[in-house]
Amino acid sequence: MTSLKTKLHNDLTDSIRARDELRSATLRLTLSAISKEEVSGETARELSDDEVQKVIAREAKKRREAAEAFAQGGRTEQAERERAEGVLLDAYLPQQLSDEELDAIVAQAVEEAKAGGAEGPRAMGAVMKIVKPKVAGLAEGGRVAAAVKRLLAG
Repeated sequence: MTSLKTKLHNDLTDSIRARDELRSATLRLTLSAISKEEVSGETARELSDDEVQKVIAREAKKRREAAEAFAQGGRTEQAERERAEGVLLDAYLPQQLSDEELDAIVAQAVEEAKAGGAEGPRAMGAVMKIVKPKVAGLAEGGRVAAAVKRLLAG
């Protein structure tokens, strides 16, 4: 089985051949972020697929935030490009949880936290501790926090 990084390299080569500027630029930036991550720290190392996914998720999140900023600034062309890059990167990530799936996991965690004596808005930290490992890579932190707040308030 090929590694995620190898797949990115192969897709980059294909997109350059196909003269797909958006895809090749996006993959180049992402591979550069992965390389940067590999040489940061004490020693250079090869990232695992999980670590590569985290870098891709971080890059995709940056694109969404940039798209939002460009849209608010009235720069729709740049916003559209950032969105397109984000969608492109999302294809390399695991399928995100639906709102219903996320709410079900959070609701179960709220029950666990209540059983442990944590209730109301103060239980946020306890619930997040339970939920985070279960949804790692499957839902963005902001979405998770919003769902936890909503269900704790409810």
